[in-house]
Amino acid sequence: MSIADASAAAYVTAQKQMLAQLPGGGISSLDAHRAGAVDQLARLGLPSQRDEDWKYTSIRSITKSAFTPAEPGGDCPAAFFNGHEIANLNALRLVFVDGFFAPALSDHSDLPRGLHIGGMAQGLRDDGARLAAHLGTALGLIPHGFAAMNSAFVADGACVELEAGLRIDRPIELIFVCGVSGEGLLSLPRNLIRLGVGSQATVIERYLSFDRSRGLNNTLTEIILDEGATLDHCVLQSLGERMFHVGGLFASVAKDATLRSTTVTTSGALVRNDARVNLDGERASVHLDGCYLAFGRSHIDNHTHIAHNHPNGISRETYKGVLGDRGRAVFHGRIVVKPDAQKTDSEQNNQNLLLSEEAEIDTKPQLEIYADDVKCAHGATVGQLDETALFYLVSRGVDRATARRMLTQAFAADVLNGVQCEPLREHLQHLASARLDAALSEQASDQVGDLGRDEAAPVTQ
Repeated sequence: MSIADASAAAYVTAQKQMLAQLPGGGISSLDAHRAGAVDQLARLGLPSQRDEDWKYTSIRSITKSAFTPAEPGGDCPAAFFNGHEIANLNALRLVFVDGFFAPALSDHSDLPRGLHIGGMAQGLRDDGARLAAHLGTALGLIPHGFAAMNSAFVADGACVELEAGLRIDRPIELIFVCGVSGEGLLSLPRNLIRLGVGSQATVIERYLSFDRSRGLNNTLTEIILDEGATLDHCVLQSLGERMFHVGGLFASVAKDATLRSTTVTTSGALVRNDARVNLDGERASVHLDGCYLAFGRSHIDNHTHIAHNHPNGISRETYKGVLGDRGRAVFHGRIVVKPDAQKTDSEQNNQNLLLSEEAEIDTKPQLEIYADDVKCAHGATVGQLDETALFYLVSRGVDRATARRMLTQAFAADVLNGVQCEPLREHLQHLASARLDAALSEQASDQVGDLGRDEAAPVTQ
């Protein structure tokens, strides 16, 4: 067994032991999906830095010990959610504890006709053949070992389905609470979001740590948008400093359909976000945005891949990162314009703000164009706060520390301001502001300590 194989051996064994308990057994398409995934996991193992897409992200902190797949029944008290609510959201809410649907903590009553939401496990038991037929269709070829691991274990997660023509105003909130049942657990939510012809919805995925437990959350979300559908989608990761998160967003966007997806990462030991979107019809469009805040020793990796497969497609992509302390981030954005995708209009941008000498970003925007009548642009920037802007604020009576906070928050706010749902936008702005305030205050305190307590010099970088 190779080193790569060894990294996944414990999970292959666990899957085989649990196979008979997984919901939907006996459904041919689901059985084939799981079997192919566990075979790939056994052959290829988990990714290493020898893989080009993982060149700048080491997973040794994950593979140094195996995680135990979580089981249903984790006891998460309702009081945990006090302080975690999004004010004025008025959402339909599904809660998942260590990856398993918790109906008692959820609120999905009074559903409009044509909206179907619930847990994946129950869906596979009630109407497994129909549901399983869609699993893996947006995923396509499994890109790496973590996606293979999730596909091998498909057990529970969120199912959101809108029938044709349905437009719902209330957001659908999916809350995933990790580490409820203890230390060293692996949670594996598998989510499926399907919007019928001309339908419209807002879906929010939130990832929270129950306590300071060490764990791994490996989530895979498939999005299928039929002709003319519109989905506003947001992923918010606010995990503990000992929690690892590997998330995959895989989407198929049909003719005249629109996907707007924003990923916000404020914490976590190691976070990997994959977003792979196929524009599978004429005039399909996608807006991918991201905001990541990496402080302490946090490592945040965003990998995106947009494929323009048909003419007149539109893609917009903006990712912004703020890094301090020894925080590290990776951005690799790839846009592929296929030969038949004439009249494509695509823009990609990655901007990064470094607040310390130890912070590091590896960024690689990438365009692959195989058509000759397109409008495409991409770029990346890495820098520090503008001293001219700092001087402007200080010269008008704003102390330097406050000026730094103002400029840093304004930098990150560009992405957050694009979120369509107002209560969610305000929550994200508040969360990012609080996280940046805390991080910048810690940096300022460290610098004051270095200067000496009796020295009344201003803090500068």
